[in-house]
Amino acid sequence: MHGVPQDLSFGAGLVSLRVASSRLIQGRLPGLRVKYVFLVWLGVFAGSWLAYVHYSSYAELCRGHVCQVVICDQYHKGIISGSICQDLCNLHKVEWRTCLSSVPGQQVYSGLWQGKEVTIKCGIEESLNSKAGSDSAPRRELVLFDKPTRGTSIKEFREMTLGFLKANLGDLPSLPALVGQVLLMADFNQDSRVSLAEAKSMWALLQRNEFLLLLSLQEKEHASRLLGYCGDLYVTEGAPHGSWHGAALPPLLRPLLPPALHSALQQWLGPAWPWRAKIAIGLLEFVEELFHGSYGTFYMCETTLANVGYTAKYDFKMADLQQVAPEAAVRRFLQGRHCEHSSDCTYGRDCRAPCDKLMRQCKGDLIQPNLAKVCELLRDYLLPGAPADLHAELGRQLRTCTTLSGLASQVEAHHSLVLSHLKTLLWKKISNTKYS
Repeated sequence: MHGVPQDLSFGAGLVSLRVASSRLIQGRLPGLRVKYVFLVWLGVFAGSWLAYVHYSSYAELCRGHVCQVVICDQYHKGIISGSICQDLCNLHKVEWRTCLSSVPGQQVYSGLWQGKEVTIKCGIEESLNSKAGSDSAPRRELVLFDKPTRGTSIKEFREMTLGFLKANLGDLPSLPALVGQVLLMADFNQDSRVSLAEAKSMWALLQRNEFLLLLSLQEKEHASRLLGYCGDLYVTEGAPHGSWHGAALPPLLRPLLPPALHSALQQWLGPAWPWRAKIAIGLLEFVEELFHGSYGTFYMCETTLANVGYTAKYDFKMADLQQVAPEAAVRRFLQGRHCEHSSDCTYGRDCRAPCDKLMRQCKGDLIQPNLAKVCELLRDYLLPGAPADLHAELGRQLRTCTTLSGLASQVEAHHSLVLSHLKTLLWKKISNTKYS
């Protein structure tokens, strides 16, 4: 009996397998096509939605053109003035570059002026952007610069400024000197008089929290230097490098990142550990500057790595002073405020006072001083990658530091000692090296 050759039998089996596979694929193909079409549609939809959200977010956050239109409109009417008005509105020598805004009401841009990298800051009133489109012309009935009024004398303006500074910084013996600085800055053209437009501009600037802080900390090396202004738009030194690399992400995505990823980004993309130590020393010095300075005590009410900036030489610069507040302003906000829990007694993000549950009122004293909050920040900033011979001692000192509580004035000696020990520990490790 002659059988079928093996190679022919194998070939027939292979043909049968191909036919079966072809039939199976033909049966599944419509379903696969539907899945692919759905996935492509989903990708296009998601991409379009993200593009729309990004555009909407950018359009909402970045309104520098509106800011410039409002300021220059007021300048051309003779209502305001300032040292950069001519360059901004007539000569167009102030170049607006990257939008850095994080909230719509406070416009922040990197820019170029007189050959220098600068930061441009300008506020947009809610009444302007709530009802008007982003490209709308300024509302004529909107009064941005209403004080002082015509007929106010220089003496009255001086008293008006002194009263404002007392209310916001406290009744300090150094305030007359600060008033003198305000008047000197107002007289930008040095004609030995303060015009109504100059006074209106300076008064509007004083209402901006960060400008008031910059003015109060001008002698301190860790705050940006004021370079010029027009109305309530002002220009400072260029923005420092950011220590929190998540800050480069779109604002809508930042809250979605888990804390572990924040820490990983810092380690992978941040400066080498010795540079971080140098930046940390500067941050600790800034805490000293805020504590019992020439113009009172200031509180850091949003202590995050996003505010830790540094120069090209890794010297610390406070990236944003919006959430640094004078002690007098914080006390005025908290004292006697109705509360059920301590969380009801919060100024800014993390300036928290205890709640008197019997009286249901907030107390004026903060639970945690600046140094304790900064040390919590430095635990995540300094401990990863710290030298092995320093890690244990650094961790112990930072833990001690984070336990500081109560009024800073009540723990002043301990506060100063802990701060001094930390600075000394870090400085000994990087002194006499290229990092110092």
